[in-house]
Formats: sequence, C-alpha cells, structure tokens
Amino acid sequence: MSILETVNIDDVKMKLYESLKPSGWGDKLKSFILSSDFDKVLNQLLAGAKEGKRFTPVLKQVFRAFEECPLDKLKVVIVGQDPYPQGPVTVREGKDGMVREVSRFPVADGLTFSCSNTNAVQPSLKYIFKALEETVYPDGYTWDPDLKRWSNQGILMLNSALTTELNKTGTHYAMWYPFLCFLFDHLQVNHPGLIYLYFGKKAQEWAGHIPDEGNQLFASHPASAVYQDLEKWDCNDIFNKASKLVKKQFNEEIIW
Repeated sequence: MSILETVNIDDVKMKLYESLKPSGWGDKLKSFILSSDFDKVLNQLLAGAKEGKRFTPVLKQVFRAFEECPLDKLKVVIVGQDPYPQGPVTVREGKDGMVREVSRFPVADGLTFSCSNTNAVQPSLKYIFKALEETVYPDGYTWDPDLKRWSNQGILMLNSALTTELNKTGTHYAMWYPFLCFLFDHLQVNHPGLIYLYFGKKAQEWAGHIPDEGNQLFASHPASAVYQDLEKWDCNDIFNKASKLVKKQFNEEIIW
C-alpha cells in the first residue's frame, strides 16, 4: 500500500492548525483549515501525487508564511506569483563525478522568493537583492536566501498559489483561489492599514480585494527580468516606498 493511501486528511489538517498556533494565526485560519474547502485542496494535492504529479513546497512548509510571521506584528503583505517549481538540487561532485543530492527538499520553502532549503540564491531573488543594494543599502547587503528575517518582522510572505506542480509553474492557482479569497477578506476586515506589495500581474489581481489603494505598491515580477536576461530589474523603488509607509502607519522600521 502506498503511503499516500494511508494519509488521514483530518490528521493533516489538525497538524497544520496546531503548527499555526504559536504565531497567532491558528484560530484566524481555523475555519478554513478545518473546512470542506480545504479538504478539496488536500485531496487534489494527494490525488496528483498518486499520479506522479508531485508538488512543491513540501506539505509541512505550505503554511510557513504564517508560521514565521507573528500575527501581532503584522504590518506588510508581500504577494508573489507561485512557488519556485524546482525539485531538490543535485550536483556533480567529487573525483568520481557522481551526481549527489544536495537538498532533500525542493527549492521553495513556503515564503515567497525565499529559498532556504538549498541555501542557494535563485535568479529572481538575485535581482531583488541587487535592487536592494541599489535603492536601500548602497554600502552593501547580505545575500541570505532565507527570508524568514522579513517574516519575523511582521511581513506576510505570500504566493498567489501556495503550491505548484513540481517543475511546472501556474498549475495550482485555481486550487488555492478559495483560500486566498478567505484570507484577503479576513485581512481587509480585521487588519486595516496594512501595506501590500504586489510583484507581477498574477499578484496584482488580488489588489481589488483591498479597498485602500493608498497602501498598495506594485512592481513587475523579478522573474520577468530573468526571462529577458536584463541587466537589472526595475523594482519601482518598492522597498523604500514600503519602508516609508510602515514608518508612517506603524512608526516602525523595516530591515530588508
């Protein structure tokens, strides 16, 4: 019997719910996590996996954006597109030239743009770090691929789909649409004044769910610069703009 055939959906849901309690998100997301709508998401993921359509990030990291972002510090929401689709990184190493697995986890780690599982800065994140050096930190910037340091300051690091099929982009947007609707409704009702940063056209589709246009900032997705092999990505000075809004709204500093 396949391990996927032994998965208990109710157990998975409870474990995910429990993992969100320390950050304060558990009770806020409980009604969705324990709902039949989330059953559909999990059943689709598991059905796909049984057919050989593995997904990324791994299930225990799907809600990492909420685990790493304390609800009582929430002030910024970053919305990307979908997770990095690449699987575990393998390289040729040693005199024998054998291929060895460097990371047993896929590149995506549950935080948009973050890639701590492999500890290698991905092309999109390289453009982001270069933009930060040019616009915010002219004296230099540490290229740490784990962006939980942003999350821990109260930045919710979302993707427009929390998963994607391994090695394929854009495959799970419809699957996660009900959850994103639930989340944005909750945010605009219960957390007015948040600053939203949208990267790319797919992310910008969610801007209409937030009525306060004054706190919404937009930039192209850095992947567009990757695809076009551009010298630099036009970030629209989004990080400085966000920092100024955070200072104005919350009287706090953001350390990117």
